[in-house]
Amino acid sequence: MQPSDPSKPSYMAKIERIEADGRGTNVKVHVRWYYRPEESISGRRQFHGSKEVFLSDHYDAQSADTIEAKSTVHSFKSYTKLDAVGNDDFFCRFKYNSSSGAFNPNRVAVYVSESFGFFPPLFFFFFFFFFFFFFFFQFIVIV
Repeated sequence: MQPSDPSKPSYMAKIERIEADGRGTNVKVHVRWYYRPEESISGRRQFHGSKEVFLSDHYDAQSADTIEAKSTVHSFKSYTKLDAVGNDDFFCRFKYNSSSGAFNPNRVAVYVSESFGFFPPLFFFFFFFFFFFFFFFQFIVIV
């Protein structure tokens, strides 16, 4: 569904049910809105994915004419297993309370790629090696 500002991305919603009048001329969709990180109270954070959305507690009814396209919102696990991510693929890790700004769950694991120059097992190996060496060396010098 298109926002009034054309420079912003389209709004996204999960269709809960479709309802039509007796003649089928007035079709309504009852939706549950997805929020993008920048639309949340806390805003976009460093760990949010570029294709991440939050399933909100915000329900609404809209004319079926406002639907622009179909998108697929995956769980984070299934999203990471996609062979190719298309323009219409998104993922959701959180449910979002639009009035309080609270998330459920209130935390998730954040993974760091080796491409960032930080590989945890190697980091901890060197950290403990230097930590042990530093204290061992001080003990030898003092005694």
